[in-house]
Formats: sequence, structure tokens, C-alpha cells
Amino acid sequence: MRSNIKFLSLLFMVLFSASSVAGFLDQDFSKMTLKTVKARNNIYMLEGQGGFAGGNVGVSAGEDGILIIDDLLSPMSDKVSASISKLSAGKLRFILNTHWHGDHTGGNANLSDHATIIAHTNVRKRLMTNQENSFGKTPAQPISAWPIVTFDKALTIHFNGEDIRFMHYPNGHTDGDGIIYFNRSNVAHLGDHFFAGTFPYVDLATGGNAFGLTKNVGDIITALPDDAIVIPGHGAISDMKGLKSYHEMLVATTSFVKDLAAQGETLEEIQLEGLPNKWIEWGGGFVNEQAWIALIFNSL
Repeated sequence: MRSNIKFLSLLFMVLFSASSVAGFLDQDFSKMTLKTVKARNNIYMLEGQGGFAGGNVGVSAGEDGILIIDDLLSPMSDKVSASISKLSAGKLRFILNTHWHGDHTGGNANLSDHATIIAHTNVRKRLMTNQENSFGKTPAQPISAWPIVTFDKALTIHFNGEDIRFMHYPNGHTDGDGIIYFNRSNVAHLGDHFFAGTFPYVDLATGGNAFGLTKNVGDIITALPDDAIVIPGHGAISDMKGLKSYHEMLVATTSFVKDLAAQGETLEEIQLEGLPNKWIEWGGGFVNEQAWIALIFNSL
């Protein structure tokens, strides 16, 4: 029984690991659409419909042109271009990558002729080289997909009347995560530090850690105003109430697994016991309950 749980947990993580993006490319992208959701003022979110298109795209559309945050899987690039053209006649000038995974950087090469790509230093390093973890390999991306402006801690982009802060939060989802905050509109894009309403995926092999993620989300909550609109990496657009609920889940579940591990329980024993009932419903996304327990346990 316990060995079966372990196998199913690992299988689930393989299927939905960000390092296995190639499997998502077998979908019929012709049937997918992008839903445009207004966040506040001239800030929008593009959300894939009809299949897995990739992580949510943030958009700033205004007099200076267009800035986007992340750019989905590569086959969605034409649909990204079509969607943003409806928001502004201006040119796409900047692409901000929240981290290196292909469901957030897949459009880089297709769109970089028109825009400057900006990301944390580690995002560039990982896109430049082959990546490998326990579940698969991701080849180095072409030069056209590499960020040409990088930062270590933070930078500010003055664009469309906003002071856009791009800030690094280390060793959370990966080792190169950045969150973006639009000061005038009071909107934040958290990338995959925030999976709205579901357990998150944490890429342990490329610097991610469930406890680091939990700490970072707590720090982000402290830094953001209480009335901020929050764009998650995956899931519906949210707010601070939704982010705080997510953080409550992170704190409770990581503490639960840590405490049982400290008592000498193995991963298989903790998975067999399962999480408290209060958190079971969070397992309906990329990562199920068993996989989330494994990610926490292996973060210890």
C-alpha cells in the first residue's frame, strides 16, 4: 500500500513537473483561447481557456506601449500577440519572466524580436543551459529566448505611468523567482509563488523549497497593501484575502509534515495518514495531496 502511494506521488509529479513541459506541447492549441481579465486601471491578466496554455500573463497597456509578464507555452505566442493588440495599438516593448519554466517563458523566442526580456540572473543562467532534475531534461533555449537585462535583488521599470518594481524572492518555487508590483495601480503578479486555491508545485531540483516558499509568501503579504489585486501564476485573479488564505494553508501543511517527520515518521507513513481534512480540497490543481506532502518532506 505504502509503496503504491509513493509510486503514484512520483508519477503525478513527473506528469505535472515544470521540467516536463514538452508533454504539454502535444495538446491541440488551435482550440485554446485567452480570456482577458481586467485587474485595475490599465493592468490586465490573460488566462488560458480550453487546455493548459501556461501560466497567467500580466499586461500593462498604455501610452508607452505594452509590457507583459510571462508568455505561456510557445504555441500560444500568436494568441498572446492578438490579445494584447486589442488592449493597445502600441508596441510590445518589455517581457518580464517570473522564473525559467517553459510554461512561463515558452514565448520568449517568438516575441523577443519586438521586446526586451528582463528576469533574475538565475533565469538567464537556466535558459542558457540544459536543465535536469529527477523527472526529465529541458534543453538550453535559443539565444533569442534569453533575458538581456538581469538583476540580482530588484530593479524598477518606469513605464506607462507606473514605477514597476521587479523583486527577487530566493529559493521559493525555484532559485530565480521574481514578483512584480505596479505601484500606481496597486497590482502584484506573483508568478508561481502563488497557485490560487491549490497546492503549489515547488521545483526542488532548481533551487525551490516548500519552506522557503512559505516564508517568501509571508514576506510578500507584509510588503503589499491590504487592498492590492493579486495575479497568481496559475488560477483565477485574486486579492490579499485569497493570498492570506493560501499562506495559511502553506504554514499549516508544512508545519504538519515537519512535525511528523521530527517524530520519526517516513514519507510513506505521512502520505498514508494524509493531511488534516481542512486542506484536502486544495489538492485539485497541478499537485495532489500526496505530491504536496512529498514536496514538503523533501524540502526538509
